[in-house]
Amino acid sequence: MQAQSAIVLGLDFGTTNSVLAESTDANTADLVMLNGPEAADPVFRSALCFWHEETARGGIAVEAGPWAIAEYLDYPEGSRFIQSFKSVAASPTFEHATVFERRYRFEDLGRSFVERMAAHADGALGRKIARVVVGRPVHYAGHRPDAALARQRYDAMFGALGAEISYVYEPVGAAFSYASRIEEPATILVADFGGGTSDFSGVRIAAPGSPQRCTPLGHAGLGIAGDRFDQRIVDRLVMPLLGKGGSYRSFDKILDIPSGHFTDFADWSRLALMRNRRTLAELEKLRRAALDPDAIGRMIAVIERELGYRLYDAVGRVKRTLSTADATTFAFDGDDFTIEASVTRDEFESWIAPDIARIEATIDQVLTSAGLAASDIDRVFLTGGTSLTPRIRRVFTDRFGDDLIATGGELTSIAHGLALIGQQDDLAAWTV
Repeated sequence: MQAQSAIVLGLDFGTTNSVLAESTDANTADLVMLNGPEAADPVFRSALCFWHEETARGGIAVEAGPWAIAEYLDYPEGSRFIQSFKSVAASPTFEHATVFERRYRFEDLGRSFVERMAAHADGALGRKIARVVVGRPVHYAGHRPDAALARQRYDAMFGALGAEISYVYEPVGAAFSYASRIEEPATILVADFGGGTSDFSGVRIAAPGSPQRCTPLGHAGLGIAGDRFDQRIVDRLVMPLLGKGGSYRSFDKILDIPSGHFTDFADWSRLALMRNRRTLAELEKLRRAALDPDAIGRMIAVIERELGYRLYDAVGRVKRTLSTADATTFAFDGDDFTIEASVTRDEFESWIAPDIARIEATIDQVLTSAGLAASDIDRVFLTGGTSLTPRIRRVFTDRFGDDLIATGGELTSIAHGLALIGQQDDLAAWTV
């Protein structure tokens, strides 16, 4: 066992939120409180905001987490707000983001995020750290994700912490956290639903005091989670008012407006990147040719005025409200235009039905990978913010029964478990 003074950090770098936990022994881990504009909180939004400032390095200042949101809200048109950038970690087609004519690679964005997160940790990352255990998805988000490329980018991003870096599947971290809460042996299925990915692990938990408390049995994952559900809401409620489904005139022909820009607009990791000269010039050309130019004009306004966060916030409110209510109203204020529409939970669940089908198929995959039948599962541990969606929970209650469902620490369990894993003698049994 490592010396009691060895400090291990567990870092859950999430698509929507990030969390840190620290441990100095194998039995306990504590969440790291991160300062915010209003109060300290262990949950730190995975977002960045850039703005011009003469005294900053290169003339561009940057903030992260709730500080990024505060800076953006203070002056949206003079800032660049980027969120969900983890979604492009494994994307070979993502080369850089252009921010005020400067190019930022993924690792540049990542290092800025880690540096600002550390600055708000009250010195927790300034001490001598033995190792950092970072969570990673079982399956990265995006089309044909490249796990080796993501690992290379992660190494560059987290290397700034100056400690040994190890990587563990996120649901395995959650499993280790859950194991610290129970006394009896169990075979569990961990289902981690975040913003960009849904990840599953089958894990056998031994009795306390066993040489190895947890044994991973199998894993599966897919790049569908909360952000995809957001895209469904945007596609159904917002896009029709921004020109989707419309037509434009090309010489003497009437053609359907191409879907490419709408696809980028509905993806939070790409929306902020649309504010560039080329894209805006293409949209302006389309606006002039569109049969409904005002609709394309509204789309341009959202991009130019940096209204992406406000749109994201409105969509998030709808999704959260539908977790407890049967119906709600979507409302977005674009300053000189508004979008309002009634939404029922049944409608929302019909929109995400294709995604639910893929999630259910991935559950079959993890059971097969782990060599388990549904009847072998003693507990299903649901974690991640999207696990609070009623339709997600029903996937598991229908298959395993309500009595087997365990929850708690939806936003923090992964970091907590990663910190505990970092104290184990045989770290290789856990790392990817």
